Amino acid sequence: MSVTAARTAQNLTVDEVCAELRNSASGPTGAAHNAFLKVRDAAEYLGLSPHTLYVWRHRRQGPPSFRMGPRGRVMYRRVALDAWIREQEQADSRSNLTLSPLAVGPQYRSGRNLDA
Repeated sequence: MSVTAARTAQNLTVDEVCAELRNSASGPTGAAHNAFLKVRDAAEYLGLSPHTLYVWRHRRQGPPSFRMGPRGRVMYRRVALDAWIREQEQADSRSNLTLSPLAVGPQYRSGRNLDA
């Protein structure tokens, strides 16, 4: 039985069923709709401009993207954006203490006389 039929069987109005389906991210169209983002939506999700994403795509930088459909619209997977963000955090020495130059002790040149 579909979600709509189940809700109608519980004597809910059509408007209530439609509102619940729209608000449900786990619905059949909700999950697919949230899984893929257009350039504008991906840019908003990352806090960047769409132009930045286009430039990065041209330079083969930034988060992974692909073309979808007959018109070849550029799309981003939300999970790929999240993974890319985590990679950026790990590559930054401010977020990753193992990369911080302050975590390394002083380095001396070989042959330097420390007793003097």
